[in-house]
Order: sequence, then C-alpha cells, then structure tokens
Amino acid sequence: NSPKPLPMLLPITSMGTRININGEINEEGFVSAFDHGFLFGDSVYEVISTYNNKPCFLDEHLKRLRASAAGIDLKIPYSQDRFIVEVSKTILAAGNSESYIRIVVTRGIGEIDIDPSTCDRPNVVIYVTEGKNYPAEDYSHGINLAIVTVKRNPREALNPGIKTGNYLNNVLAKMEASKLGAKDALMLNPFGYLTESTTSNFFFIREGRILTPSLDCGILAGITRELVIQLARENGVPVEEGEWSTDDLEMADEMFITGTLKKLMPVSHLDGRAIGNGKPGPVTCRLMKLYDSFIENMV
Repeated sequence: NSPKPLPMLLPITSMGTRININGEINEEGFVSAFDHGFLFGDSVYEVISTYNNKPCFLDEHLKRLRASAAGIDLKIPYSQDRFIVEVSKTILAAGNSESYIRIVVTRGIGEIDIDPSTCDRPNVVIYVTEGKNYPAEDYSHGINLAIVTVKRNPREALNPGIKTGNYLNNVLAKMEASKLGAKDALMLNPFGYLTESTTSNFFFIREGRILTPSLDCGILAGITRELVIQLARENGVPVEEGEWSTDDLEMADEMFITGTLKKLMPVSHLDGRAIGNGKPGPVTCRLMKLYDSFIENMV
C-alpha cells in the first residue's frame, strides 16, 4: 500500500500569496512529503508574468508545460480550459496589481522509491504572488556574468529542454557565480560550447549580428527567446543560432539575457571584463524597446 501522508506535510506559504492546489485556493497550502516531486524532483513547471495583471503568453507556457510532462511521461490532469480557469481564479483571489504565477505539476504521492508506478494521481499547484521586479539599474547599467565550471546537463542525460523541478545543476552554477562576484552564471555544455544562464537564455552581438546558442547545444526553448529572435528579424537585425565557444565572446560588442521575468536584460561585464564600453549597447537597447512595445500592444 502507498504510505499515508498524515504526519509529514510541507507548508507552502508566503505573504500576499494565494495557492491553488488541485482546485482549492488558500493563503497557504501543504503538499505531502511522500510526493515524488519533493522526494525526487519528479515534476514539471512553468513561470508566467502578467501585464495589467493578465498572464503573458499563457497558451505558450501551457503548451511547453505539456511538452515537458510528455518528456518525463507525466500525465497532466487538467485540460487547457481548466488551467485557464484555475489561473484566473487564483489571480483574482490574490488581488495583486501585477502577479507572478508558477504552475507545478508533480508526480504525486507514492512509495519512497524512485519507481513512479506507485504514484497514481499527479498534483497541480498554482502559485500566485506579487509581481517580481528586478532593480532598474540592472537594465540601465547591465549586469555581470561569470563563466562557471558547472556544466549544463547534456541532452542525453536530463534534457535541459524539459523544464523539470530538478534544478540542482542550475543551483550549483548560481552558487559558483555568486562566489565569483557575478549576478548570474554563463554555463557551457560538456563539449565546451556556450549554452545559457541559470534561468535565462543568452545572446551576444558582434558587428551588428545577434548570435545565440542553438537548441542543439542543450538549452531551454525560451518563450522570450523566441520572441526576441522574431522581433530582431522583423526589424532587420540578423540573428544566427549555432555553436559558440568562449573564444567567440572575445570580440563581442554587446550581450544580453532573456527570460519570462527578466524580459531582456543587458550584460555589461563578463568575468570582470567590460563588454563594449561597459554599458548596454544600441542593439540591446533597441530590442528592449521593441519587446516592451510588443507586450504593451499585445495585452
């Protein structure tokens, strides 16, 4: 028999947060310590931001959530319409002016064993809390990255294209970057090619061309990444996806990273060395404006 989750519950709570667990919304919530999402990181997730408190790219995030779940043979118990209803209900209950949304689907409760066959009911957890903003100076001055020794997982192991709750690889990279005095890490794959930062896709600019690691390098297919590539090409800025080494960064004029929460964030220093003149460059600034304009017109 599956163990009963009676005495061991992990509280999930935060000021100003509403948590929707399998359709029930509360100010705090509990998941069983026997859930394989906790025991083994056996879960998938998506993070969504809002504009005018409406979820941005919700359909795209839910599509990727299902793709991630298929990648680990995890059944999603909600339909598309059910997700939309539950997210909307939770946003309304939270009452924020802008919201941070995190959707997590876990394998569910099972034996304390790596075999998932004892888990017969996935759990769906939707967190909604106040929108998260990065410091304004990160955008006006740029951030610093450090190339770390922690390698991005190869696609043949735990494919980075699958957005799972097993994030220890990225956590270790972030810790190393912090020890080096950097805001975030720039990770390589086992073959020495550039991949991405811990929670962001990476771009660099050389002689007016935007260069970015391809999906074959072992990166997440970022939703913001795809939009930035689209906006660049539509506005006459050439983009090339490929395999790049650290040597290719020596002549970079600009760098930036992209993500759901960061949007498009300039990088002004790498390993303590100034990129270009050490300030956000013209191509980066143009793309930032194009991205903001797109979001304003979309919602």
